[in-house]
Amino acid sequence: MNHPDNGIHSSPYKGRTGLRRIWNAFHYSLAGLRSAYRNESAFRQEVWLAVLLAPIACLLPATLMQKTLLFASLFIVLITELLNSAVEAVVDRISIEDHELAGRAKDMGSAAVLASLALCLLIWGLVLADVLTPGDL
Repeated sequence: MNHPDNGIHSSPYKGRTGLRRIWNAFHYSLAGLRSAYRNESAFRQEVWLAVLLAPIACLLPATLMQKTLLFASLFIVLITELLNSAVEAVVDRISIEDHELAGRAKDMGSAAVLASLALCLLIWGLVLADVLTPGDL
């Protein structure tokens, strides 16, 4: 029977529903985190940066909103690095030879990580300036 997918068949695992799908997705996510930690030095460095900064965020005399921003900025860096690593893996899977579009995809992923790090630095700088200096900014 013809499907609207033009003959391209989706994964047999896509048919799972309910709790089994959630359970499988959880395990695939853990496998992805382990793989990123094992294979991506930038991800490892950013994880350890988050491990170092998270307790500092907890100990700062900051408001709940400020602490939330600090934690969110750390997670944004990790999420962006995971997506960048995924793009790089797919590009490398297709071909390791130089191609303009492959280079552009990798450069854009890298730029996204840089932007997330800049945002993290800005948020931490503003919160620290507010918390550690008397008066309002």
